[in-house]
Amino acid sequence: MPRKNSTDTKIYVLDTNILLHEPHAFLSFKEHDVVIPMTVLEELDYIKDSKKDVARDARVSIRAMEDLLHDATPEDMLAGVSMEGLGAGQTAPTGSLSIFADLNMVEAQQVFTSNENDNRIINVALHLQKTFAPQKVVLVTKDLNMRLKAKGAGLAHVEDYRTDQLITDIKYLSRGFHTFEGNLWDSVKSVDSRTEGRDTIHTIPKSMLLEAYVNEFLLDETKQFAGLVEEITDDHLEVLDLGYERLMGRHAWGITPKNIGQAMALHALLDPHIDMVILTGPAGSGKTLLALAAALEMVVERNMYDKIIVTRSTPEIAESIGFLPGTEEEKMLPWLAAITDSLEVLHKHDENTKGSMNYIMEKANIQYKSVNFMRGRSIQNAIVILDESQNLTASQLKTIITRCGEGTKLIVGGNLAQIDSNYLSAVTSGLTYLVEKFKDFSGSATINLDGVVRSRLASFAEENL
Repeated sequence: MPRKNSTDTKIYVLDTNILLHEPHAFLSFKEHDVVIPMTVLEELDYIKDSKKDVARDARVSIRAMEDLLHDATPEDMLAGVSMEGLGAGQTAPTGSLSIFADLNMVEAQQVFTSNENDNRIINVALHLQKTFAPQKVVLVTKDLNMRLKAKGAGLAHVEDYRTDQLITDIKYLSRGFHTFEGNLWDSVKSVDSRTEGRDTIHTIPKSMLLEAYVNEFLLDETKQFAGLVEEITDDHLEVLDLGYERLMGRHAWGITPKNIGQAMALHALLDPHIDMVILTGPAGSGKTLLALAAALEMVVERNMYDKIIVTRSTPEIAESIGFLPGTEEEKMLPWLAAITDSLEVLHKHDENTKGSMNYIMEKANIQYKSVNFMRGRSIQNAIVILDESQNLTASQLKTIITRCGEGTKLIVGGNLAQIDSNYLSAVTSGLTYLVEKFKDFSGSATINLDGVVRSRLASFAEENL
């Protein structure tokens, strides 16, 4: 049990899904004490040997706790072992980590009598709340139903894990562009312009846009000006003049943009100096089609990359994919139908659509891969398209990004309104974390596509359902 009994500190009881979401989460509670119920260790033990996509996270978390507790006696583990000096940049007072042997709880102390894991974890929190009153005991879980059950059972404090939550509301998420009211030049007090080859660079005061980022697009309401922030100093912004009409004239693999959002996305996708492009937006906004068209243009037409790797998370088949017949690509086809649909759209005017698709897939060296089997790889000189990324955690996205080697461009797409994970929301999704963490990285660009162009039916459904 925790060593402290003070109203100045809290006791946090962690659910298993917290350690799967962030394996080192137990280090994030500063001076407060952290309790890991034995049931959580049992669940981690079961998951670490499975073929689920979170198995690695379970192993990382177990190793991190073992590093802290390996010299502790059984009595120390129950009482709590100090986590001093373990947190990143840690200087403030630290709490302790303890393991609670909930398997030995007296039956009379339990509120829930059924032996479900969630109930056993809630019983631990309720027992600590009674034992350590008036010290605040907080159950931390990403399971919404478990939070409801805990409160219904009498637990006063239940929370989601928000340490890695960078924004409080999705409306504050960076969109990758800024639109000025009226005509931009009417609001510019001073500007220096210069020509570099074919390009025109404008130097404008930073006071016009205090929160500007490199590779952020600038537009105005007149639909005359379009620019890209190339450099930021303490006082000025260096803006590349793209021209609204010229930007709308970009094209790739026969595809031209249908709105300015798609035009900005296409510009970023075709820019060889941008290593990662993040595309967010509703279903039907063109994320996958633009990504694939740009990838084909750069691989087949421009010979800038050697291959295209298409991947997405497949948690529902992670345990069974190895037993399905066929190659990995054949197993992945049902979960990457959006890519084959987009290929059909790109070649619908060809007389032999299927033959044309097969030829291009071979020429572009398009490979279908599961996220679950990309760990340990080093991908060189390729375009990686990561689809449906809203269902991944920040830790899982980090695993994928760190696979990208020299000369590789990563295209990340996702719709934060269609999250299938039980433990993620729009503000805690790895996609949201990625957008916010990389918004000031000069090698990345983010574009929010806010128009549904798939069909008028899809547009009406997006706006009214």
